[in-house]
Parts: sequence; structure tokens; C-alpha cells
Amino acid sequence: MSYLDKILKKNQDRKKDNSFRTLLVKEGLIDFFSNDYLGFARSKELHADIQAKELAADLAICNGSTGSRLLSGNSDLAQSVEKYLANFFNTEAALIFNSGYAANVGVLSALAQKGDTILYDELIHASLKDGARISFADRISFKHNNLEDFEYKIQKAKGDVFVVVESIYSMDGDKARLKEICAIAKKYNACVIVDEAHSTGIYGINGQGLVCEEQLSDQVDIRIHTFGKAMGIHGACVVGSTNVIEYLINFSRSFIYTTAFSPHSFFSIQAAFERVQHSAEIIKTLHASIQNVSTGLSAYQGYIKSSSPIQVLKFEDTETVKRVSASIQSAGFDVRPILSPTVKKGEERLRICVHAYNTETQIQTLLETLRINL
Repeated sequence: MSYLDKILKKNQDRKKDNSFRTLLVKEGLIDFFSNDYLGFARSKELHADIQAKELAADLAICNGSTGSRLLSGNSDLAQSVEKYLANFFNTEAALIFNSGYAANVGVLSALAQKGDTILYDELIHASLKDGARISFADRISFKHNNLEDFEYKIQKAKGDVFVVVESIYSMDGDKARLKEICAIAKKYNACVIVDEAHSTGIYGINGQGLVCEEQLSDQVDIRIHTFGKAMGIHGACVVGSTNVIEYLINFSRSFIYTTAFSPHSFFSIQAAFERVQHSAEIIKTLHASIQNVSTGLSAYQGYIKSSSPIQVLKFEDTETVKRVSASIQSAGFDVRPILSPTVKKGEERLRICVHAYNTETQIQTLLETLRINL
């Protein structure tokens, strides 16, 4: 069987299983699906801020960075933005990656060595699992947010131990038990790595993230902050000690072997983080809307309790969740199903993302539409 026959069979198997995915564009629907929690991705004010920075810099024409950061792609601008981020996140140093995926893969594949152990929550993002696979370290998962299983597994770990969790889990919307995890990790002298993708911009002072909100920055060794969600732009940064950042510059392949961001991207990053520091009312509105949606969903079986923008209803089969989501979309709301293999079979779900710009009327109408179709 040739490779073409193999991939054809895999595609056909997905179609038979009703889990075949395609790229869709759905315009005109009310957004309850995207990660644009604060509305920054559509913010005219942020757009103007970015343009103003570009004009003020008065740079010669520079559409691209021309190379990787270790060759021709570095600049005073890039380094000044990284210094700004280090100050924002109250840490020694920061390093910008081209995406959250690249940052997660780059950190785990570079830090963990042969004979070490990566101990991770079973529900961490695929990018973290991919980074762990690329490393030569042993990999052990523990049951989601289960402290007893976590401590049992950490006692079996060998070499240097890297504990990996998300502050907000992307498919369930619940929070990591950070305080307890840090305490256990410290007991066994483990390094703690937290992916703050879904908490950056909406938790902590000025959106510093859940680690800072829970006053754990001195107990978490490395944080990864993504810019493509609440911050409304693109990219990510890793923050930690100067020693760790210098190591990543030298050994993280997803940083070393890629073209650096253009000046526009660096201006966008700084503008977004400046704006979030003046967005307390927007963040307050977001959390009030989250509470409204959570209250409306709490009576349903399959609801995963969450105080984050990610609100989830689990279903036992693909057909039901696809039917319900199609009905909701027909009513004008962009809510989509999350299917296997993104999640386990039997755990298919509706993933409702709440935003600061969703109105009270929109929320109540969505909840009523859901009630009618369940």
C-alpha cells in the first residue's frame, strides 16, 4: 500500500467516523467561539495604537525581519519589547517566539534531557505533548488535576523533573490547582512550567496571568504567555530567569531556526500590552458575562464548572453535539462542536467562549436557544 493509499484510507476512516475536519468560514454569526476574549483582535483603538507606533518609529521600509534572530533578524526593537515584557510579567527575562505552539515545543524539547522526566497533566495542549515527545526525556502523565495521582507519579520520576500544566485548560476551561501543584513540586525539587495561554490578559494585575494572581511567580520556574487569545495579536513569550532564557536562545530549535517577526509584530505586541493595562473595565465586563453564562449552563448534565471564558457542555456522542451546534448556528450564533480526536471519544462537547463584547441580550438568547435544543 502506497503512502497515497494510506492517507486516503485515513481520510475515509475519519469521514465514516463523522470526525473529518474541514476549514470553514462562517460570517455574520455572533461570536461565541473565538479566543478574542477582550475584543482586542477587532479593536479599532488597538489598531490605531499599532499604526501610531510604526509612524513614530520612522523606520526605513522594512516589510520583514530578513532572517532568524541569531543572524540578521534581531533588532533593538525586538530586544526592547522583550525587556518590556519581562518588566510586565515581573521576571528577569523574556524571549519572544513566533507562536504559542513554537514556544511550547521549544521549551520542552530543549530543557528536558535523556534521563530526565516530564510529568504532565493529561489534558495539557497538544503542543506541549509534542515538545515532550521531541525531547529525549521520559514522559509520565497524571490524571487531570488529581493531586494524589500527581504525587504518586512524581515519586516515580527520574533525573531532573519538569512538571507541566496549563493555568486554564483549553478544552475544559477549568483552572489548574496551582498552589497545591507548586507545593508538591517543591517538595520533590521539580521545575514547574505553566502554559498561561488562556489566562494572559484576563487574570492578575493588568492581565499578568493566573500565576501572578495567585502570587506564585516565585514558585513557577517558567511561564509561557500566548498573544493570540485575549491579547488579540500573534506570537508568544517565555518568561523566566536570565539563565533559562539564554539557554533557550542557544538550544531551542523552534526559536533558532525560524525567521524572526517583522517590526509590525513587535509594535503590535507592545501596543497590546500597553492597552491591556488600561482595560480594567473591559476585563470586569468579561468576568461578569462569564458568570452569567456559567449560571445559565450549571443546571445541565455535562456542564464542566468553570469561571474562565471557556464554558463547556459534554455530550456522549458526536451526532448529538453536531445536531445541537448546527441548530445554534442556524439561530445566528457561532458555537462549534469539539470532536474526537481533539478530545476523547465519548467526551465530545460544545465549547462556548465568552467575550467582553457579548451583550446581555446575546447571552440570554444563546442560553434560550440552547435550552430549546437540548
